[in-house]
Amino acid sequence: MMRTLRLALRMMLRDLRAGELHLLGLAIVIAVASLTSVGFLADRVGRALDREANQLLGGDLLLRADQPWSARFVDEAHARGLQTATTVLFTSMASTEEAAVLGGVKVVEDGYPLRGAIRIASGPNQPDAPAGRAPAPGEVWLDERLFAELGVRQGDTVGLGMLEFRVGAMVSFESDRGANFFALLPRAIFNLSDLEATGLITVGSRATWRLHVAGTPQAVEAYEKWARDHLGRGQRVETVENARPEVRAALDQAQRFLRLAALLAVILAAVAVGLSARRFMARHLDGCAVMRVLGAGQAQVLGIVVGEFLLFGLAAALAGTALGWTVQWGLAGGLRELMATELPAPSLLPLAHGLVVGMALLAGFVLPQLLRLGKVSTLRVLRREFEFAEPVSGAAWVLGLAALLGLIFWIAADARLGALVAIGFAMALGVFALAAWGVLVLAGRLKGQGSLRGGGWRYGIAALGRRMGSSVIQAAALGLGMTTLLLLTLVRADLLDNWRNMAPSDAPNRFIINIQPDQREGVRAHFLDAGLEAPAIQPMIRGRMLSINGQAIDPASFTDERSRRLAEREFNLSYGADLPAGNVLEAGRWHGAATEPQLSVETGLAATFGLKVGDRVRFEIAGQQVEAPITSVRKLDWDSMRVNFFFIASEGLLEKYPASLITSFHLPAGEHDFTTRLVADFPNLTVIDIAAVIAQVQAMTDKLIVIVQFVFGFAVLAGLVVLYAALQSTHDERDYELAMLRTLGARNRQVRQALFAEFLVLGGVAGVLAGIGASAIGWLLAEEVFRMSYVPALAPVLAAVVLGAAGVVAGGWLGTRGLLARPPLASLRALG
Repeated sequence: MMRTLRLALRMMLRDLRAGELHLLGLAIVIAVASLTSVGFLADRVGRALDREANQLLGGDLLLRADQPWSARFVDEAHARGLQTATTVLFTSMASTEEAAVLGGVKVVEDGYPLRGAIRIASGPNQPDAPAGRAPAPGEVWLDERLFAELGVRQGDTVGLGMLEFRVGAMVSFESDRGANFFALLPRAIFNLSDLEATGLITVGSRATWRLHVAGTPQAVEAYEKWARDHLGRGQRVETVENARPEVRAALDQAQRFLRLAALLAVILAAVAVGLSARRFMARHLDGCAVMRVLGAGQAQVLGIVVGEFLLFGLAAALAGTALGWTVQWGLAGGLRELMATELPAPSLLPLAHGLVVGMALLAGFVLPQLLRLGKVSTLRVLRREFEFAEPVSGAAWVLGLAALLGLIFWIAADARLGALVAIGFAMALGVFALAAWGVLVLAGRLKGQGSLRGGGWRYGIAALGRRMGSSVIQAAALGLGMTTLLLLTLVRADLLDNWRNMAPSDAPNRFIINIQPDQREGVRAHFLDAGLEAPAIQPMIRGRMLSINGQAIDPASFTDERSRRLAEREFNLSYGADLPAGNVLEAGRWHGAATEPQLSVETGLAATFGLKVGDRVRFEIAGQQVEAPITSVRKLDWDSMRVNFFFIASEGLLEKYPASLITSFHLPAGEHDFTTRLVADFPNLTVIDIAAVIAQVQAMTDKLIVIVQFVFGFAVLAGLVVLYAALQSTHDERDYELAMLRTLGARNRQVRQALFAEFLVLGGVAGVLAGIGASAIGWLLAEEVFRMSYVPALAPVLAAVVLGAAGVVAGGWLGTRGLLARPPLASLRALG
């Protein structure tokens, strides 16, 4: 055993010096590094969320609702010996005489937080310390962004709604601050006793009411069970197991992309490993045959080559794991800012995953070729035809396929994603191979026609036909690698540009909410006095959908998370006779000025709940119920930045219910003082700067995109390795053919023409396949994932054809230029 291992080690070192294992090792390193970098990162994030779950909740248990919690929930908690604290979250304008800024307001009760801490300072760049209390009545705490944007200092006055607050401190840290839209806004915190006097919570206001609970684990667990049994619509419980759902959701989405990137890198690496192993087998048949002649048995030969690859695979997998470990430390910086917490050190589990992937790639794609080396016939010493090596058995190919499928589903960690990737890869490879075979057959038939009749062109195309199997594999592998590169470069940039240009330049960039009915004319006059077009001000009524055609809606019956949230939430309803701009009827008829009860529903919501024209829908509004039939279905563009509603009623149905008003408008550049004057005249209004919000959301998204793109870089590297491996896979056969041509009298010009024709056809075929494939995949992504219209540009296809052909010709020429300088006899002797 030890003797076999020593021979395997010596053979590995010899092959490394000869460059036989470089390409295969690079492919394994890339695959393992891409997987382990994602694994280490996910492990650190999960450990951070578990470690700080109680602090993230502000207690041991958190109850959320879109309405104030009834006193019985608080009384029940106190009866069980638990502590409670109430907080309310909503958006509002914070203003001074010089500025008005949209902020995320947190109203807190004395005793908050029950777990975790708030740290405050006297101002920016000043030392902070734990607050140890809530803001006093009449006092507001602002975060550093509000200090800067309002231009205030400690002791200054800031207006929130109808009250003027004294700035008491700067908030430097909140343990339970999330990473959702609300948390992206500048923060203002004041005492719950001041909330009613501010007038900020009115009919139709959107607010989140939170009840924090803390105590002994047994009491908390018992109270949680009681609370779940008494929850109503729009109420939910969060525990340490599901803390920070917005962070987990964002990171889960990022991890899907990261796993997809790792999957792509592993699949491409598997192709490169397979191509490299095939060439390795072909180049080592003679050596293994000689060992057989000198007395080595099949088992010993097989033991030596398998031992070599076990040692080499272990070393390559460890190198890939070390690279993944290094990469994740850099990527963790972005997530550290996103989560506003330090990430703990990762466990060693991803290390084991990396080693498993490395060994699986070897077992699935190298072992079948090694089995051929172990069974090489001793007759190969006398006759070197490839047939004396045992063909790869069906069981070996099944092993390779099983290894790849196992890796796909394991890395995807999602049966649907794994199935889509596996089917998509198989279809792409099959289509590419079939198309390449067809083009090569056609080129073979045309090789004697017209300008292809003379010179070396005919020899180059004929060589592709003689190696049809190898040529098809090369073209398909080259096409697959180029498709990856195109998707990650040209098509990706095209999709992003298309997305950025979706909204017109004059699209609304401000929303005004919480307008009261008696303020409608005053707000309109404010616009006209400023020389701006008065926008349409629409009524907004909050209502919860109770039943469809008399059947009660049960949120638990929906398996999709989005559908369940929609079933639980209150909808913004409106009414009017005019079809809003940007709305298009898809079914039924618009109710117009009719006064009989009618509803129009948005098409996406209709699909979610299975609504159609003629269905009757019942809502609960301000404790009363109202029912009406659906008479039309509307399609609208949610990205238009206009005010949109799921349901619009005919006039006369909803007017008697409490309502607030909402509008959107386009504020030209240089008119920012308009917002300050508007809020000064109407302190209860909330003006949402959509451009600023989008910029803030984009800033958070960009951090995730950078992380995802970095991991996709491994897929790009894997694609380049596939390109090189595909070109090298027939290097020896090409060397032999060129030597024979030169021996039989072919001039160097003819040989160059033959090489140029061969590489040009391969590159052209692969380029066309990649261009069409990348454009088709880009269109599918746009239509099915991003839900936007997209017409694939011709540029990626043309660029793929030109760059593909040029790249393959250049790469192939660099790899074979030494063959023309070597005497034909030397080539024939080297190749046997």
